[in-house]
Amino acid sequence: MNPIDIRPVTAADHAAWLPLWQAYLRFYNTELPDAVSASTWQRMLDASEPTHSALAWQDGKAVGMVNFIYHRSNWSIERSCYLQDLFVGQDQRGTGIGRQLIEFVYATAKADGCCKVHWLTHESNATAIQLYERIAERPGLIQFRKGL
Repeated sequence: MNPIDIRPVTAADHAAWLPLWQAYLRFYNTELPDAVSASTWQRMLDASEPTHSALAWQDGKAVGMVNFIYHRSNWSIERSCYLQDLFVGQDQRGTGIGRQLIEFVYATAKADGCCKVHWLTHESNATAIQLYERIAERPGLIQFRKGL
């Protein structure tokens, strides 16, 4: 297996990012209007936005994606980092790319002055949970939400 190169997205990466984003949405049985995906992409390119993305590249092909957002917290002076979206292509799962993407976010967020990285996953995502329990704490919190 050739090495993985993880780097922040640039405007030239849209054609590589979009199929991974769409596959991620399908994985979670979700559909979003094209306008939402377009807005998300533009935010990732805007240095004034707290939204970021990186792609994992192997042999010139994007094989994984991570999107993350910096935000303030009432529990710390420093910002926190919410790892919102993580996806690795089906053929590359189990090869360590997901872990490398998370570690990229850890390093980037730390360098940018964040005090923690946090994320959610669906309770049925057993494979991902096995990875997450090895590289992060599971605080036992339960999410509640209401669409508005």
